[in-house]
Amino acid sequence: MSLRHRVISWGAGCRLDEGRGASMTRSLSKILYVEDDPDIQEVAKIALEEIGGFTVKICNSGLEAVKDAPGFMPEFILLDVMMPGMDGPSTLVALRELDGFKDTPIAFMTAKVMDSEVKRYMDMGAVDVIAKPFDPMTLSDKIKGIWQGLQR
Repeated sequence: MSLRHRVISWGAGCRLDEGRGASMTRSLSKILYVEDDPDIQEVAKIALEEIGGFTVKICNSGLEAVKDAPGFMPEFILLDVMMPGMDGPSTLVALRELDGFKDTPIAFMTAKVMDSEVKRYMDMGAVDVIAKPFDPMTLSDKIKGIWQGLQR
């Protein structure tokens, strides 16, 4: 498959990085954030949209995320761990069962960041864990860094 064909088939969210020859970097634009706390939702949404330039969809619960994710088709998902009903780990499992979400990068944002907990999340397939409280001014850069690391 030619480089041109790969760029075209990869879609509009891609660009050719001229400085790196034939390597491609797929840019991140759509994030699904699953969080039950309205105050944290608001801060994260502002940080991700206004500072990061992302399009963000907020879901209040794991069940809502499983229902709404296929219509939004996020490129990256942020999950709170502790939520009523379906917690973050259960939501990750349910999202992975949806068509088109087997390989969607999922990171947890949580206050539960003991080494054993982080290891459990990573063993489940999370690409990273972002500690709460988070710095709104650096949240977008953190996610961009995770995304860039996945593109290599």
